[in-house]
Amino acid sequence: MILILSDRSDDTVDMVLPKLRRRNAPVVWWDPGDFPAQARVTAAFAEGEHRLTLHTSTVSLDLTEVTAVWRRRPNRVRPAPEVGEPTHRVHVEWQAEFLLDGVWGLIPARWLPGRREVERQAHNKILHMAQAVALGFAVPETVYTNDPGELVPAYEWAAGQLITKQIDSDAFLLDGVDHRTYTTVLTRRHLTSRHRIRHEPVILQPYVPKAVELRVIVVGRRVFAAEIDTRASRMARDDWRHYDDERVRYGVHRLPAEVERRCADLVAACGLTYGAIDLIVTPEGEYVFLEINPNGAWGFVEERTGLPIAEAIADWLTGARDE
Repeated sequence: MILILSDRSDDTVDMVLPKLRRRNAPVVWWDPGDFPAQARVTAAFAEGEHRLTLHTSTVSLDLTEVTAVWRRRPNRVRPAPEVGEPTHRVHVEWQAEFLLDGVWGLIPARWLPGRREVERQAHNKILHMAQAVALGFAVPETVYTNDPGELVPAYEWAAGQLITKQIDSDAFLLDGVDHRTYTTVLTRRHLTSRHRIRHEPVILQPYVPKAVELRVIVVGRRVFAAEIDTRASRMARDDWRHYDDERVRYGVHRLPAEVERRCADLVAACGLTYGAIDLIVTPEGEYVFLEINPNGAWGFVEERTGLPIAEAIADWLTGARDE
């Protein structure tokens, strides 16, 4: 039995489901955001054994029969609407998360990309950059800081070619509107506002010249690399996540064997079974590591390059191929 934990509108799950059905694999797709308001979960112990069950409006599942879990993009637990008082809602969320964490820890399953606590630690840019360095990846000189005194020295050793990024690429509200900060190239004018760094940690890196950027998808030890050429796009040149598809070129990229091995080793070193790694290939042909996202997007890679990532995920979930 395969359990998929994700939002019901997740189109990447829809890309994998036909592959699983073709393999006659039993699947339950459930969003923990329905718990506890619209679902019941039980962990019971008696006579030296335990029982783990999930009941939704459409299915009753013995969780001890689950062999693989794909933790894709689950929503946070959500109390019922009648639990209206804000502190009560926080209390319910805490209790519900506590129960789920215990249940997930007991089911005899393999996880893609990993259990929540493993994924959360691997997502930390400071920790996974240290792993990348240990594995021999080339990385930019990087500072993670909220110390305003670090900005001018960083700007100088970058010879005026300095970028800044968020520690974690979280969306937030700006004047009541959803907002996301992308990679920003700093100018000398920004130095006069360096005191603002003390309010929120940032990443400082020298601008790395690029021939192409890479999104490398690792499933188990299978590696799929797509190159993203943003040089013709003014909007996406510094951050391809602006998705300027009319001017950005996507294609399959053949990694050197050593770089491919390092990518698979990095995912494993982070305790993961899946990872989306961002690299830059410089004009001189050097491969430079930027970051790994333990649950990063891959659907656009398959759609634009034809790389069979959905098949690889289906293989991994069914145990047809662990590598």
